[in-house]
Amino acid sequence: MINVVLLEPRIPQNTGNIGRLCLATNSKLHLIHPLGFILDDRGLKRAGMDYFKDINLIQWDSLSLFLQSNKIADNHFFLSTKAQKNYFDAKFCDECFLYFGREDRGLPEELIKSNFSQVFKIPMFNNARSLNLSNSVSIVVYEAIRQIKYS
Repeated sequence: MINVVLLEPRIPQNTGNIGRLCLATNSKLHLIHPLGFILDDRGLKRAGMDYFKDINLIQWDSLSLFLQSNKIADNHFFLSTKAQKNYFDAKFCDECFLYFGREDRGLPEELIKSNFSQVFKIPMFNNARSLNLSNSVSIVVYEAIRQIKYS
Protein backbone atom coordinates (compact mmCIF):
# COMPACT_ATOMS: atom_id res chain seq x y z
CA MET A 1 0.00 0.00 0.00
CA ILE A 2 1.22 3.47 -0.89
CA ASN A 3 1.09 6.06 1.88
CA VAL A 4 0.40 9.64 0.80
CA VAL A 5 1.54 12.11 3.46
CA LEU A 6 0.21 15.66 3.23
CA LEU A 7 1.96 18.11 5.54
CA GLU A 8 -0.42 20.87 6.59
CA PRO A 9 -2.49 21.11 3.40
CA ARG A 10 -4.28 24.43 2.96
CA ILE A 11 -6.79 23.97 0.13
CA PRO A 12 -9.76 21.66 0.84
CA GLN A 13 -10.43 20.93 -2.83
CA ASN A 14 -6.88 19.62 -3.28
CA THR A 15 -7.22 17.36 -0.25
CA GLY A 16 -10.61 16.16 -1.47
CA ASN A 17 -9.17 15.29 -4.89
CA ILE A 18 -6.21 13.53 -3.26
CA GLY A 19 -8.55 11.59 -0.98
CA ARG A 20 -10.50 10.43 -4.00
CA LEU A 21 -7.24 9.40 -5.68
CA CYS A 22 -6.18 7.48 -2.57
CA LEU A 23 -9.45 5.57 -2.54
CA ALA A 24 -9.13 4.73 -6.26
CA THR A 25 -5.52 3.56 -5.87
CA ASN A 26 -5.94 1.75 -2.53
CA SER A 27 -3.52 4.21 -0.93
CA LYS A 28 -3.56 5.42 2.64
CA LEU A 29 -3.88 9.18 3.24
CA HIS A 30 -2.03 10.72 6.18
CA LEU A 31 -3.01 14.31 7.04
CA ILE A 32 -0.54 16.18 9.23
CA HIS A 33 -2.14 19.01 11.21
CA PRO A 34 -2.62 21.90 11.36
CA LEU A 35 -4.82 21.90 8.27
CA GLY A 36 -5.89 25.08 6.51
CA PHE A 37 -9.54 23.99 6.67
CA ILE A 38 -11.87 21.83 8.69
CA LEU A 39 -12.55 18.32 7.43
CA ASP A 40 -16.26 18.91 7.01
CA ASP A 41 -15.58 21.78 4.59
CA ARG A 42 -17.96 21.85 1.60
CA GLY A 43 -15.08 22.16 -0.88
CA LEU A 44 -13.45 19.06 0.54
CA LYS A 45 -16.68 17.08 0.31
CA ARG A 46 -17.42 18.32 -3.21
CA ALA A 47 -13.95 17.37 -4.49
CA GLY A 48 -13.94 14.03 -2.64
CA MET A 49 -17.56 13.45 -3.53
CA ASP A 50 -19.30 10.79 -1.54
CA TYR A 51 -16.12 8.70 -1.40
CA PHE A 52 -14.53 10.55 1.50
CA LYS A 53 -16.16 8.40 4.17
CA ASP A 54 -14.45 5.32 2.65
CA ILE A 55 -10.92 6.73 2.41
CA ASN A 56 -8.21 5.03 4.48
CA LEU A 57 -7.42 8.23 6.39
CA ILE A 58 -5.19 8.80 9.38
CA GLN A 59 -4.83 12.22 10.96
CA TRP A 60 -1.77 13.27 12.93
CA ASP A 61 -1.53 16.23 15.29
CA SER A 62 2.02 17.03 14.16
CA LEU A 63 4.86 15.88 11.95
CA SER A 64 6.86 14.82 15.00
CA LEU A 65 4.07 12.48 16.15
CA PHE A 66 3.80 11.04 12.64
CA LEU A 67 7.56 10.43 12.50
CA GLN A 68 7.56 8.75 15.92
CA SER A 69 5.23 6.12 14.48
CA ASN A 70 6.72 6.05 10.96
CA LYS A 71 10.49 6.22 11.17
CA ILE A 72 12.16 7.61 8.07
CA ALA A 73 13.80 4.87 6.03
CA ASP A 74 14.61 4.08 2.40
CA ASN A 75 10.90 3.72 1.63
CA HIS A 76 10.22 7.41 2.40
CA PHE A 77 10.23 9.82 -0.56
CA PHE A 78 9.99 13.59 -0.31
CA LEU A 79 8.66 15.61 -3.25
CA SER A 80 9.97 19.12 -3.67
CA THR A 81 10.75 21.63 -6.39
CA LYS A 82 14.11 22.04 -4.60
CA ALA A 83 15.25 18.50 -5.46
CA GLN A 84 18.04 17.63 -7.86
CA LYS A 85 16.65 14.23 -8.93
CA ASN A 86 13.46 13.52 -10.88
CA TYR A 87 10.69 11.38 -9.40
CA PHE A 88 11.02 8.74 -12.12
CA ASP A 89 14.56 8.06 -10.83
CA ALA A 90 13.17 7.05 -7.43
CA LYS A 91 12.94 3.34 -6.64
CA PHE A 92 9.45 3.14 -5.21
CA CYS A 93 8.41 0.06 -3.28
CA ASP A 94 5.35 -1.40 -1.64
CA GLU A 95 4.56 0.35 1.65
CA CYS A 96 6.34 3.52 0.52
CA PHE A 97 5.62 6.94 1.98
CA LEU A 98 5.25 9.90 -0.40
CA TYR A 99 5.53 13.28 1.32
CA PHE A 100 4.02 16.46 -0.10
CA GLY A 101 4.15 19.89 1.52
CA ARG A 102 1.80 22.82 1.87
CA GLU A 103 0.52 24.39 -1.30
CA ASP A 104 2.07 27.75 -0.40
CA ARG A 105 5.44 26.61 1.04
CA GLY A 106 6.15 23.00 0.18
CA LEU A 107 7.98 20.75 2.60
CA PRO A 108 9.89 22.22 5.55
CA GLU A 109 13.47 23.08 4.65
CA GLU A 110 14.92 21.02 7.52
CA LEU A 111 13.01 17.93 6.34
CA ILE A 112 14.43 18.36 2.83
CA LYS A 113 17.99 18.93 4.05
CA SER A 114 18.00 15.99 6.45
CA ASN A 115 16.65 13.59 3.79
CA PHE A 116 18.17 15.05 0.63
CA SER A 117 19.11 11.68 -0.87
CA GLN A 118 15.38 10.80 -0.85
CA VAL A 119 14.11 14.13 -2.25
CA PHE A 120 12.69 14.14 -5.79
CA LYS A 121 10.98 16.59 -8.10
CA ILE A 122 8.58 16.54 -11.00
CA PRO A 123 10.40 18.17 -13.93
CA MET A 124 8.80 21.37 -15.22
CA PHE A 125 9.55 23.71 -18.06
CA ASN A 126 8.91 27.33 -19.10
CA ASN A 127 9.83 28.72 -15.67
CA ALA A 128 6.82 27.12 -13.99
CA ARG A 129 7.30 27.31 -10.21
CA SER A 130 5.10 24.38 -9.28
CA LEU A 131 2.15 22.20 -10.18
CA ASN A 132 -1.16 21.92 -8.38
CA LEU A 133 -0.77 19.68 -5.33
CA SER A 134 -3.43 17.16 -6.34
CA ASN A 135 -1.90 16.88 -9.83
CA SER A 136 1.54 16.32 -8.31
CA VAL A 137 0.29 13.60 -5.99
CA SER A 138 -1.45 11.86 -8.91
CA ILE A 139 1.68 11.89 -11.06
CA VAL A 140 3.88 10.36 -8.36
CA VAL A 141 1.33 7.86 -7.02
CA TYR A 142 0.79 6.40 -10.47
CA GLU A 143 4.54 6.16 -11.09
CA ALA A 144 4.87 4.30 -7.79
CA ILE A 145 2.06 1.95 -8.84
CA ARG A 146 3.72 1.40 -12.21
CA GLN A 147 7.02 0.51 -10.57
CA ILE A 148 5.48 -1.71 -7.89
CA LYS A 149 3.05 -3.58 -10.14
CA TYR A 150 4.84 -3.70 -13.46
CA SER A 151 8.57 -3.73 -12.79
